[in-house]
Amino acid sequence: MVMNDNIEPPKEALAGLKVLELGQLIAGPFAAKTLADFGADVIKIENIESGDPLRRWRMMRNGTSVWWEVQSRNKRSVCVDLRSEEGQVRVLALAKEADVLIENFKPGTLEGWGLGWETLHEANPGLIMLRISGYGQTGPDKDKPGFGVLGEAMGGLRHLTGEPGRVPVRVGVSIGDSLSALHGVIGVLMALNHRHVNGGIGQFVDVALYESVFNVMESLLPEYDAFKAIRGRAGSALPGIAPTNAYPCANNDYVLIGGNGDSIYKRLMNAIDRPDLADDPQFSHNEGRAADAESLDHAIGAWTMKRSVEEVIEKLDAVNVPVGRVYTIEDIVNSPQYQARDMILKTTTANGETLAVPGVVPKLSATPGRLKTPAPMLGAHTAECLGQVGWPERFRPERFVAKKSMDN
Repeated sequence: MVMNDNIEPPKEALAGLKVLELGQLIAGPFAAKTLADFGADVIKIENIESGDPLRRWRMMRNGTSVWWEVQSRNKRSVCVDLRSEEGQVRVLALAKEADVLIENFKPGTLEGWGLGWETLHEANPGLIMLRISGYGQTGPDKDKPGFGVLGEAMGGLRHLTGEPGRVPVRVGVSIGDSLSALHGVIGVLMALNHRHVNGGIGQFVDVALYESVFNVMESLLPEYDAFKAIRGRAGSALPGIAPTNAYPCANNDYVLIGGNGDSIYKRLMNAIDRPDLADDPQFSHNEGRAADAESLDHAIGAWTMKRSVEEVIEKLDAVNVPVGRVYTIEDIVNSPQYQARDMILKTTTANGETLAVPGVVPKLSATPGRLKTPAPMLGAHTAECLGQVGWPERFRPERFVAKKSMDN
């Protein structure tokens, strides 16, 4: 989808919300990006020397990461030296006018700069502060540096990923950071509602990377508490739920099949010409199927191996069994489903290049999110934003507006 400037923009769910982003890399900026997609005015504070390190992460085009174009869309960039007294005063002036402040530094960092919660709350009682860190703002580990990979490990996810007896693998993306960001957005929206109905007083939201991961670990804890069961790596299967797995196909590819519902299971077995398994009382419910999941996977795999992915999907779609291919990014770009839901957007970057970026989620019927502005050049909005909080012209020198060449 190409954004058309001639179309009247939709209403925005978070229009009027002012957000100050002090974070960098993934978790904090991802949370701010999500708010910005739905209309929040996000001012991103960056270091004048190099800006957010994400500007230089992974694959770059003309000196700027294409990931940056996703993470920082709909934001304004202001260059401030947070380590200087002058910079701290500037940030405090911006915080006084903000509804939300987002940071993902190690606990104590902002306090050391005179920008801790107590100071900010006194200056702006209605401010909501989102604090994302590896281990949270309290506890014996709070002062340890923490990245998403450590949160994934401590939260229990890394122990479950990979093949049995093999090295625990990562998911492939920074899922711990993204989960923390989304938990942070939820916390901010809750705090905004509380402020609205309780006299306009703000609060801080404390999000730990490991807790965000642990929060999606389903039955891991109660199974251990009740049975002392420690779930381990199970490859592409889902322990205790059967049949559901990745099955090999004739073209040396894989197909995902979820046949774990009772009626779905019967349709699946009949579709693969195994009525004996469909009618076996042992397999009428998940408990019995889970006890012999290996034999069921063998039967399904023997059938899929003789067929292409396309043949398997066509056959199982016809009988309403959940089935799908393993999508590459090329599959995603060419998917009619992705296209129908505007999940592949075209943007024009700040230096005039066209780039495909992910669409906005979730989908709101009355106030949908949208892509309004590309990721900013470093410091492009310094004078504009500081001027809006009454900062004198003499404190807004040209050196705080980065040269275009820094992003080229």
